[in-house]
Amino acid sequence: MGEKNKIRNIKNIKFPSELRQDLVSNDWVVIATGRARRPETFKKEKKTVEKTSAEKCPFCRISSQKDPTLIFSQGKRFSFNGWKNIPKEWTIIIVPNKYPAFLPYPKLDKRIAGGIYQRMNAAGFHEVVVTRDHKKHMGQFSEKELKEVFDAYQARYLDLMNKKFVNHIFIFHNHGPTAGASISHPHSQIITTPLIDTDLKNALSRSQSYFKKNKECLYCRMNKWEKKVKKRIVFENKRFMAVCPFASKTAFQVIVSPKKHLSYFEQITEEEKWELAEVFQKTLSKLYQGLKNPDYNFYLHTAPCDKGDYKYYHWHWTILPKTSTWAGYEMGAKMEISTIEPEKAAEYLRKQ
Repeated sequence: MGEKNKIRNIKNIKFPSELRQDLVSNDWVVIATGRARRPETFKKEKKTVEKTSAEKCPFCRISSQKDPTLIFSQGKRFSFNGWKNIPKEWTIIIVPNKYPAFLPYPKLDKRIAGGIYQRMNAAGFHEVVVTRDHKKHMGQFSEKELKEVFDAYQARYLDLMNKKFVNHIFIFHNHGPTAGASISHPHSQIITTPLIDTDLKNALSRSQSYFKKNKECLYCRMNKWEKKVKKRIVFENKRFMAVCPFASKTAFQVIVSPKKHLSYFEQITEEEKWELAEVFQKTLSKLYQGLKNPDYNFYLHTAPCDKGDYKYYHWHWTILPKTSTWAGYEMGAKMEISTIEPEKAAEYLRKQ
């Protein structure tokens, strides 16, 4: 389907997803009408992963999805035309999400609602990165398999960053029901937005202030300190390090970051992807072994692609195992009460 036809079909959607702004926090939230549900379906809902057989899995029956945007086969990018000529031995396929939170809507249509609130169309892209094996999750991946995952992330990032209304690209992976994985088949997601989320915006602001004051990157300074004290490093190689941060948000949180100051993930080199894959493979394997396959999320924080100058920022991945459930204090104060020191968490993981 051509680009014009896709846009024409999007125009026919009566109620596109919306972005709405909270006046108090200035946060924007997504009202994903494309995933609309009846209110009664929330009653007594229990979060579970859809554990279907491979025969019934929507990602094993991959041709039932929307036309792919990218295909890899055994580490090589594959040329294709819809579903007509995909390789039998495909290893990664990226497809548009069937139930997207963001849509490639042709205009933002930012407007006032109810006299005081702001809202606009949730214009963007929402894609799913599907790996081949129905049961093999990333904690069991080889270094080569993870390298291919990062190849796919980078390839889609480089393409999507040039699309209309794409100022920020968020790549994330949910593993397990408590981490929000609604389908058990391993997959990551890529979402583009016309705005920068509050968490990243705050990180950019703090990084810029620290850089102006100290003439040094905040993340580089932290990495140097971690190298010196050697208490919280889980694994490292020549170019990357995995650290349980000093003020961990959750028990066994791990930050994976480049040792060299790099602001833009999409500029990663082949050599850097191999070493990033090694650190990820070691870290996820240690979490898998040490915590008996915990649910977890991981996500990328990198400089926005809105053509701004973010040389002061340092891209990194955050891995957040689900070792406890947030209660009233954590939700209200946004402050985790952790039951293990990061130093002990890192020591434990190093031994795995």
